[in-house]
Amino acid sequence: MRYVVASMIILLAGCTNDAPKQTATTADNALDTIPVFLLHDTSVTRNIELTAELLPYEKAELFARVQGYVREMKVDMGDKVHRGQTLAIIEAPELQTKQAEFQASLQAAKAKYMSSADVFQRLYKASQAKTPGIVAPVDLERSRNQYLADSASYEASRQLARSYQEVAGYLVLQAPFDGVITARNADRGTLVGNNQAILTVQHNNRLRLRIAVPELYVATGTVNKVASFRVDAFPEKLFQATLTRKSESIDPQTRTELWEYLYDNKNNELKAGSFAYVKLGLQRTGNSFVVPPTAIVTNQERRFVIRVKDNKAEWVDVRQGMSTDKGIEVFGNLANSDTLLVRATDERKPGSVAWWKIAR
Repeated sequence: MRYVVASMIILLAGCTNDAPKQTATTADNALDTIPVFLLHDTSVTRNIELTAELLPYEKAELFARVQGYVREMKVDMGDKVHRGQTLAIIEAPELQTKQAEFQASLQAAKAKYMSSADVFQRLYKASQAKTPGIVAPVDLERSRNQYLADSASYEASRQLARSYQEVAGYLVLQAPFDGVITARNADRGTLVGNNQAILTVQHNNRLRLRIAVPELYVATGTVNKVASFRVDAFPEKLFQATLTRKSESIDPQTRTELWEYLYDNKNNELKAGSFAYVKLGLQRTGNSFVVPPTAIVTNQERRFVIRVKDNKAEWVDVRQGMSTDKGIEVFGNLANSDTLLVRATDERKPGSVAWWKIAR
């Protein structure tokens, strides 16, 4: 019995020494194998298609500055016109009567002015004679004041008559530039005023292609100043337009910036007012980080990627940029050669460990 008890004690002691080794091995085997990748910056480009609108290079709606009747309409819709060409003539009898009245008033004021000027000149010359007392100083001063008053009245009448002459010029509508008549809203005998446009003129030899670019892309540059676009009227044909200007401001209602391209429409193939579909090649200035979509975690609180640092998981908040064929552009506290999880999830808590395996 003494030998049996000793053997059992030795056996129990051996089992006790082997238990920690077996537990440690089991713990190592329980670690997950997680695929990771090394982060490297790269140039980010993207091709997008946006809707746009073709607008005339110039457009003018012609109103009657004074109320009257259309006496003659010299053009119709679709007619091509040249700068300075007479388009319509308006008749306003009361305006013509007033113009004649002010012309008569001008002639009367001119005659009075010339008479007082002649009297003053005669008295002034007489006052310069060697014989003293021919002209009393008070008479000379009175004549001079009358001359100045009549001069001012004549100038006022002249300016008033001139203003009515300019207003009478509004009775003739002229083309402000070379273009085409796109709308005619009055006929001969129609009473017109400043409440409705009589004619609309558009310059369509060049067209403005305006694109509302989302705020996400306004900080990027275009790969090429020339953009391709298509319209529904020619679904299989691509047209080229050149970037000329940007609005340099964000519309607070649409959160977009207007980019304007110019299209040479000398053949009048495209029509103003058409919708267009523009393909833009955008490129980020400088390099950025691009990660797979699965590497980004978005929950109700934050958006982040999981980085491996000191063999432990770490959450890094990021901001999302452009989506490309290679992945999604991200911005945050990241650096080249950082190790990120290929498939991130918020179940992978900060500080957790695993077997981190670089994906091939």
